[in-house]
Amino acid sequence: MFDSLLPAGCYVIAVSGGVDSVVLLDLLSQRPELDLIVVHFDHGIRNDSADDLEFVKSLAEKYGFRFESKREELGSLASEELARSRRYDFLRTIAKKYSAKLVTAHHADDVIETIAINLLRGTGWRGLAVLDSDVIRPLTDMKKSEILDYANIHQLSWREDSTNSSDKYLRNRIRQKLKSFDDDKKRQLLGLWTQQKYLKKHIDQEVKRAVKKDVYYERKMFADIDEIEAIEYLRYIVDSRLTRPQLHYLLNRIKTSLPNKICQAGNGVNIKFSSRNFTVELIK
Repeated sequence: MFDSLLPAGCYVIAVSGGVDSVVLLDLLSQRPELDLIVVHFDHGIRNDSADDLEFVKSLAEKYGFRFESKREELGSLASEELARSRRYDFLRTIAKKYSAKLVTAHHADDVIETIAINLLRGTGWRGLAVLDSDVIRPLTDMKKSEILDYANIHQLSWREDSTNSSDKYLRNRIRQKLKSFDDDKKRQLLGLWTQQKYLKKHIDQEVKRAVKKDVYYERKMFADIDEIEAIEYLRYIVDSRLTRPQLHYLLNRIKTSLPNKICQAGNGVNIKFSSRNFTVELIK
């Protein structure tokens, strides 16, 4: 299963202990040609999260896979964004350690939720081409109900995350609203996601061809071309460090700033203007 997505090689599998990642791990365990490392990140948000870690560790031992884990005390007030960021930082660190590719258990319903969240936030067309491209997600063709069916048929055990029922988190509130969507609406959203992923891939390729990363960039060019095109060029130049509003702000500064001015656009992006050109400094 997943032969084309996951050819023989080394993979880091993110396992929370929930049913989705438990099913993914069981499916991949049936591929002996895969070198798998089970990775668990404990946010320290729930009082019983240490039990999740022990559960996942026991799963790794059961299947005979290597195990890596980390615990942080983010606390119950931590935002969804912070928790996700810390988790992925750790996952990517472990993937780099083993020269492995990162695999997560996101399924079709997760994709729909993320699309809905991004539409709500007004993230633009790129918000529809959601999910990081460096992460492999073999379960995006499976619905949550199908994952649960698999787990029950194969008598798998998993952990329940009590925060999944909390209205504190936007994703949980969105999940409740999406329950009223019929299968046709969900299929339309998934179809839109597939189209936008394809569009994003080709736009990114065209931007790389059109814009050569250089010391100087001509201000007039950014003033003359279509705004949508200019935003995509800037996104590439600043290594996707800026949000959409920040990119629009930067484009306005490129068009209007006086010479010898410096714009601190955010997230370590500094722009210095001359009368005709601008330079970009990316601070690590």
